[in-house]
Amino acid sequence: MRVDFELAKSIRISIEKLSVGMFVTAIEESDNITLANAGRVHCPTSIKKLVDNGVKFAWVDKKLSCEKCEIQSQPIQLVDPIERQSLQEVREKRKLATRDSQQKKAKVLVEQARDLANKLLTNTFQRRTTLVDDISSWAEKIVDFALVDTDAIRCVTALRNKDDYLLEHSVNVSCLLVSFGKHLNMNKAMLKQLAIGGIIHDVGKIRVENKVLNKPGKLTEEEFEQIKMHQTYAKEILAKVDGISQVARDICLMHHEKLDGTGYPDALSADQIPVHSRMSAIVDIYDALTADRCYKKGISSAEAFKIMLDMSPDKLDKELVYKFINCIGIYPVGSVVELSDGRVGVVWERNESNPLEPEVKCVYSRKYRHFIDVSYVKLSKHEVTIERAVAPSALEVDISPYYN
Repeated sequence: MRVDFELAKSIRISIEKLSVGMFVTAIEESDNITLANAGRVHCPTSIKKLVDNGVKFAWVDKKLSCEKCEIQSQPIQLVDPIERQSLQEVREKRKLATRDSQQKKAKVLVEQARDLANKLLTNTFQRRTTLVDDISSWAEKIVDFALVDTDAIRCVTALRNKDDYLLEHSVNVSCLLVSFGKHLNMNKAMLKQLAIGGIIHDVGKIRVENKVLNKPGKLTEEEFEQIKMHQTYAKEILAKVDGISQVARDICLMHHEKLDGTGYPDALSADQIPVHSRMSAIVDIYDALTADRCYKKGISSAEAFKIMLDMSPDKLDKELVYKFINCIGIYPVGSVVELSDGRVGVVWERNESNPLEPEVKCVYSRKYRHFIDVSYVKLSKHEVTIERAVAPSALEVDISPYYN
């Protein structure tokens, strides 16, 4: 329901005075006023996020706030240009420190996921009745974190090791599914099942011979049939396990099905494939295309998007493919780009208002062929533009240490 208010009648208060129940119409950073998504503050977490982002004042509508709220206005003090620049620098440093903290938390969660995936892919569920509970507990944590910060997770999961492909692929599919589900406004319970489904989606490959899984060349027809058997194996494994939801099972057992009925293991057609399984097919293909494998180099996100769109609408859900691209961005967080001045860096933060102008952590110069002092470039505030997306394998240097 839309609530009408007049910004001119709002009262300016210190962020420390903001409390649950107040109706916020705008926020103020330094001397810049930003129109917020107007509405009542429902929990302390919302206030903490504003404080962490450097917001100093909020504008509230007294009439639309709860009666119990005590609202006293604060005088407006103009900030001179020099002080304003200093405040902006402090805010940027605080933002980087917050992101650094989030990166560390995301790294811990991803390491936990890799440990779980490793146990799952080496032992399946045999004699591990607690493993389902462990996965469920981790899924809750990753969903809670993703609801606050998906950029940190994406940056951590973008750092890959080609020798651990199967393990990391399971973790990445899980994290990408949660981000995708969040983008589609799915509820928390569904996001948890997406996370679980992603972690277990390739469990059947434990029964496929390593020499076939990791063959450094084109598979023979017989070998490809062996690979396809991992879905049959997964069905047998999950049939003996309690505590896995139907959504998670669908993700595991249907992520190779195609809308035109050419997929496997059951050659299902469009009306037999639920949305979450269509999502998993998209995410699985994207991550497989962009990852380095022992027998091939990963391609850039832009190249992967083109292939996926070529597979739509016959094999993949075209509408969902476009939504997935919108979800992770034309230049996804964690991807590598080259700027028009020759600098190369990692996409560090999305720009939701203009996806073509994200923030880039620049670390190397292709023009001068050497590493440079790290700088964070907000493309919306600079004349440089992104020249091209670069697959990490196509870069002449290793910039993986700069993902942290």
